[in-house]
Amino acid sequence: MQGLLIAGRYRLADSIGSGGMGRVWRAHDEVLHRQVAVKELTAALYVSDSDRSVLLARTRSEARAAARINHSAVVTVHDVLEHDGRPWIVMELVEGNSLADAVKERGRIEPAESARIGLWVLRALRAAHGAGVLHRDVKPGNVLLGDDGRVLLTDFGIAQIEGDTTITRTGEVVGSVDYLAPERVRGHDPGPSSDLWALGATLYTAVEGRSPFRRTSPLSTMQAVVEEDADEPRHAGPLAPVIAALLHKDPARRPDAGETEQMLAEAAEGRRPRSAQAFVPTQGSGVHPGSGHGPGGPYDSGAPAGGYGPAPAGSGQGWPTAPTTGTPTTGTPMAGTPTGGPVSPGGSTAGGVTVLQPATGGGRADDRPRHRLRALALVVAVAAVLGGGAAAAVQWWSGMEQDTRTSGDSGPAPQPAVSGSGTPGSTGTIPAGWRTYHDPLGFSLSLPKGWTRKVYGIEGDLKQVDYTPDGGRHFVRIAIDTAPDYAKPLSHQEDLERQLQRLVDYRRVTMKENIYRDRDGALWEYTWTALKKDPPYVAGPRHAVEETYFSREGTEYVIYMSAPAADWVTAGKRFTWVLRSWQQPNEG
Repeated sequence: MQGLLIAGRYRLADSIGSGGMGRVWRAHDEVLHRQVAVKELTAALYVSDSDRSVLLARTRSEARAAARINHSAVVTVHDVLEHDGRPWIVMELVEGNSLADAVKERGRIEPAESARIGLWVLRALRAAHGAGVLHRDVKPGNVLLGDDGRVLLTDFGIAQIEGDTTITRTGEVVGSVDYLAPERVRGHDPGPSSDLWALGATLYTAVEGRSPFRRTSPLSTMQAVVEEDADEPRHAGPLAPVIAALLHKDPARRPDAGETEQMLAEAAEGRRPRSAQAFVPTQGSGVHPGSGHGPGGPYDSGAPAGGYGPAPAGSGQGWPTAPTTGTPTTGTPMAGTPTGGPVSPGGSTAGGVTVLQPATGGGRADDRPRHRLRALALVVAVAAVLGGGAAAAVQWWSGMEQDTRTSGDSGPAPQPAVSGSGTPGSTGTIPAGWRTYHDPLGFSLSLPKGWTRKVYGIEGDLKQVDYTPDGGRHFVRIAIDTAPDYAKPLSHQEDLERQLQRLVDYRRVTMKENIYRDRDGALWEYTWTALKKDPPYVAGPRHAVEETYFSREGTEYVIYMSAPAADWVTAGKRFTWVLRSWQQPNEG
């Protein structure tokens, strides 16, 4: 394609950059005799006709968005033209490289220089927001560092113009997952503070040389964005409290653009911004903003439902403060919007030994942060709002997690062994037409003939397996957590219920402590209305129930059933038989 003349005017020279959506060419404007950059939308060549129309609309939107912003830190768009059935954008040519390239080449950028870069990006964002444009994809790859010392923000390809919602599907989340603000991952509408979160993540990458939330898959990365604090930066210097303030999980508690500009200016001069401390949670204060205890919690006006636990010294949002000297407090761990099913928390054990310590008031079993996929139901919620892009991610995830083998194993994925009809369960005989399934994870349970097994998620100490006859419309889920967060089953269910309050028409039927298999347990039953975007459910009223208990060895077991509300008379009876037949793994 080199040498191709576009629109009888722009002759392509060499490719100077490419990404998932397109390729950027250095080109010569043969009318005005100047060098320009031409963006080719290559993604339009490989998608369906319906998706191609969306991509084309977004490209035109990029030009309109950039054209509304008049600022020296925003790459100028000269022209938009049609060629080969696709739109091409002609832009100002910036000689230099991206911040992502600079980090890759140099390892990391010094704090003062990173603060200077951040200042110019912020000024570009202020100009964009003032023009009613949200960028929605601020990241190191979209920050250009000119050879002349300029810093420019580019690629408004997924920008949203105020009042223009025609090119984004309802509930769709777009952008690079490493730099998506947590409220966007949860499907909420973005605002200016979402761009500022992305700026904070970009600055973290600049000074540390790595993304703060990137994990082994897109879904686990999004989980980390919602639930985990970034590791304490080691090289941020005076920029550390600014980054911590911008990465606050609650958008209402982040600094605004004016406050951020002042802090970045001080950091660029090598001074530690004093005002940043007002936005950073304080350690050992007894109450963490948004923890669910006291002002700022989920029951306080102005705070989102579902708070955040305290950030121990040296982990995440508490970086800039002094080490904790007071007694650690118990917070409410955050998760995404569950769509039904047990979401058992847990984490890795230290030295291979798990020590369960009593928690005050039935709270967490210990005060360690749990950095892993605590709430796998978020995967379903994310898939509902990400559309086609998430479908590929979910397929990748499913391919990685379909069985419990290690990467060195071979042969078919393990399947449950099946015993015949009428096999005695723990108390009595199972109904006619039922089978006892001996699961590869070591447990057994009885279900009607024809139910199939699917691994919902295997992550560290937490394992979740589904059995369903119809692809998930009716299903039983077993969750096994060998390192539970909670000292009591009821405490875990109460925390999960706070998160499920966001479900449409959520209503508790019952939640009570009980005794199951001579162990302290808790029974929780509830109803809600599933939406069309909530896979794998058919939209409409649903009913669910779960039994949670701890074994003598400290493992948490959750036995959960969900079905359409109209089928609950039958499903409820099935659940009784499932509880009767359940046999936990041999932990001896």
